[in-house]
Amino acid sequence: MSNEAPKISWPGKSGRTYDYTIYPIGTPFIDRPGNYLYARQPSAGQWQPTYIGQTSSLRDRLADHEKEYCAKRNGATHIHVHVSSDREDVRTAEEFDLIAKWQPACNTVGVANG
Repeated sequence: MSNEAPKISWPGKSGRTYDYTIYPIGTPFIDRPGNYLYARQPSAGQWQPTYIGQTSSLRDRLADHEKEYCAKRNGATHIHVHVSSDREDVRTAEEFDLIAKWQPACNTVGVANG
């Protein structure tokens, strides 16, 4: 994970914003807790999430994610990552807030899974 990668702020339904770093799919990650989303960027358009999740280990979770196929099928080319709290409730609140606003195609509607 490089500090030189591009950054983006994602707003949640609550109005709170979360800062993420943008990486190509397939980037290896460190063993840290965090939130992530698979995203696509239509030509000359803004990023759109195809899947949003949280994990206690970005390295382990993103190495072989079962939703990656769905995310790619829906146009995802990048993973946006926010190294976050060790507390699962904090990561889950962020995950739910973003899912509620963006309703990504690969998340079950109203349910955060991942």
